[in-house]
Amino acid sequence: MSARPITDTLRHIGGGVFIDTASDKLAELVAAVDSSGKSGRIDLSINVKKATRGGAMILTGKVKVTKPADEPMEAMLFATPEGNLVADDPHQQKLDLKSVPSASEAAPTQLKSA
Repeated sequence: MSARPITDTLRHIGGGVFIDTASDKLAELVAAVDSSGKSGRIDLSINVKKATRGGAMILTGKVKVTKPADEPMEAMLFATPEGNLVADDPHQQKLDLKSVPSASEAAPTQLKSA
């Protein structure tokens, strides 16, 4: 006597909802792993207990998905002597930069010809 395939039993849990939910969650997990490049996990849990009468077994199924974590957001800021955080390094001198017009922005009379 050989054992029935587990998928036959899974189809009975929750009237088929358990296996449908597991399939949907697996598809969501695959999409999340594909877009993030990081791994994820799906856990199918099946509890079996004997019914109080008649020799029947009661099966309970659970689906747990662990999707890849999102990348944390970050910013590089500098500490001031007062303990504040600012975007510009307070120890670095500021340069007074000015815009210089390029040749294409110069008036046509100022251009030299060969």
